[in-house]
This record gives sequence, C-alpha cells and structure tokens, in this order.
Amino acid sequence: MDHPYSYTLFGLTIGSGMELPELQRAEHGEADVEIGYRDLDPAEPVAAELTVTVDGALLQVPRVGRYLVERGCRISVDPDDDASPRSVRLFLLGSAFGALLHQRGLLPLHANAVAIDGRAVAFTGASGAGKSTLASLFHDRGHHLLSDDVCVVDVDAVGRAIAYAGIPQVRLWRDSLERSGRSAGDFEQLLDGRDKYTVPARGEGAPAAIALGAIYVLKRAEDDIDRIDIRQLRGAEALNALIANTYRGRYIALLGDMERYWARGLDLVGKVPIFELERPWDPDRLPATIDAVEAHLRSIA
Repeated sequence: MDHPYSYTLFGLTIGSGMELPELQRAEHGEADVEIGYRDLDPAEPVAAELTVTVDGALLQVPRVGRYLVERGCRISVDPDDDASPRSVRLFLLGSAFGALLHQRGLLPLHANAVAIDGRAVAFTGASGAGKSTLASLFHDRGHHLLSDDVCVVDVDAVGRAIAYAGIPQVRLWRDSLERSGRSAGDFEQLLDGRDKYTVPARGEGAPAAIALGAIYVLKRAEDDIDRIDIRQLRGAEALNALIANTYRGRYIALLGDMERYWARGLDLVGKVPIFELERPWDPDRLPATIDAVEAHLRSIA
C-alpha cells in the first residue's frame, strides 16, 4: 500500500493512503499499521457484521462500506459510493480499529480517559453513562484529554499498566455541549442527522503513554438522590467489570485471542484499582461529581 500520510494512535505508527484529520500527524517511518483503499471482492462473505475470512476479519457497515482487517497490521477500506468520508473514517477508527487491536493482543476498554496529576484515569460504563461528558468537564478544568470512547491498555517494560493516547477529541450530545458553554454551530456532527458533535481537544497533546492510575465504572444512582458514592471493586467483580466494558469484546472469540485476553484482564485487575462511581443524573450535580473524583484520586495517590 502507498501511504503518503503518517499518524500515531494508541502507541502505533500508522501509514495511511487516506487523510485522517482526527489523528495527530507523525514523522514518516516504518509503519506498525497500514491503511489504504482497496476494492474488496464482492464474493467475500458479508452476512455478519464481522466475518472471519482467510485474509483476516471482514467488517461490513451498511451504507458505509467494508473493512478488511489483516493480522493486526493492515486495514483495507472499500467505501460505498454514497458514503460520506466522515462516516467512513468513523467506523475505520472505531470498529475496524477495535478488531485490529484485538488481533494485536492489546486490551481496548470502552472508556474515556484523562490525565490527572501524571496518571491516566479512565471512565467506563454503558453507552449513555456519561463517559464523554465527564471527560470533557475534566478537560475544561485543564486536564489533558487522553482518549475518547476507546482507552487502550498495555504493560510497559517495567510491568506498569499504561494507557495510550487515543483520538484527541470528545464526542458530546447537543445538551452536554451547550451546558459546557459551547455552541453546536462551531463543531462538526459525528454523523449526518445525529445531534452529537465532535469537539477537538484544546492545548498541547496528551502524553503518548502514561501510567494508568484508576478506572471508574459509571453507574446511575438507582433512587437518583443527591449522593455520590465511590467503592472499590475487587476480584471477580472487578474482572467482570472489565469484561463488560471491553471495546468490541464480542470480536475476541472470533479472532481467537481468548486466552491472552483473560491473562490481560487478570493482570490489569492486579495492577490498577477499579471503582464503581455511583452518581445522580442531575446535570447540575456534575461539578460535584468532578470534585468528588478529584478528592478521591488525591486520597489514593
């Protein structure tokens, strides 16, 4: 593949034949991952969202295109004729890259992460739990935005759990965007016709990799009372939280990495404290939630 563009993402150097404005540019050099356009054989199976083929994993997204993910080192993109470039990039850097990360044996969490006092802090939970909203509020308080929607975890040479820098942006629904003092007209919609917007990070970029200090699993207070509660998850409860919040976790069995995945999860549970953060859903209580997390982080430093 020809790749006139070079980027970094999750600690990987990407050589790309397509422009990816969401990513940080890198110096040209040997690529860990190659991305480029390619006409994929229409005879290849496309019945399932992700299908394992002799060449790798084939992802089909209706009205967007197909992505062939090969051995953790290459993604070939075959967009539909009427697909917008924005939609093609969204699924390339989302689901297709998620498959590639699993092929490489990395652990991607469905989480937003920020850098606070020299440590990465990840917020995970079900869709709509407020991961992006909390990350944007921390960013507005001056903390680096490390990753949006996907937080890739690895272990460094000295055995520390680390989180890699992801896409330097946060995606917010209109109500969260406007509560932060921003105007929807100043930002690009995530998808055509969807009231969610892409907000680029401000200031200098986050560190390429940083020690992972804590993971918070977001939970809505059942009675929605004016209470913020943080409790540590341990053992099987902590491991189950990681399993439930692994990005594109359903891909793992298809890609044949279950043993390595379990080992990664068990290792992470032993290295990084995992907490359940139960909070009220009232938007007016968001600043208090941020205060509570900052105080909690200071107490466990």
